[in-house]
Amino acid sequence: MREFMPRPLTAEAFALFGEVIEAGGEAREINYGHTRRFHDLAGLDVGEQGGRAIVSLFRAEPLNPLVLRIMERHPLSSQAFMPLQGRPYLVAVAPAGPFDPWEMQVFRAEGTQGVNYRRGVWHHFLLPLAPASDFLVIDREGPGDNCDEVELAPADQATVRL
Repeated sequence: MREFMPRPLTAEAFALFGEVIEAGGEAREINYGHTRRFHDLAGLDVGEQGGRAIVSLFRAEPLNPLVLRIMERHPLSSQAFMPLQGRPYLVAVAPAGPFDPWEMQVFRAEGTQGVNYRRGVWHHFLLPLAPASDFLVIDREGPGDNCDEVELAPADQATVRL
């Protein structure tokens, strides 16, 4: 079985898969100087086939053992995740197109970083490192089949070493 050591999540390293969502860069002062707005941090893509954006809360539990066995993609939309409790988590991805297990990469996201997966990018479901971790999720609701899953063959499954 293959083994991954997660890499730090950076905008440059993650660019093939989507955007990293985090406070940084230029901010706008709003609310009479009491608030800094970090504006337009991710390109949401949810309108295909009459879809609309929805906001959800996901509460996720860690995998034990930490073995990657399933990958999914959303062919009609992007999907954004933002942790709400400041806890780190893992992001496992592979490029859009036909799934290739040898193209998988694993990143360690800090609790202040979210991700926005591009349409069609393969990713593992949430991989929190602490129990009952909450994430704000922005994705698509609407007609059409927007979730493809692939179960990895035993030889393609991978463990993640922390």
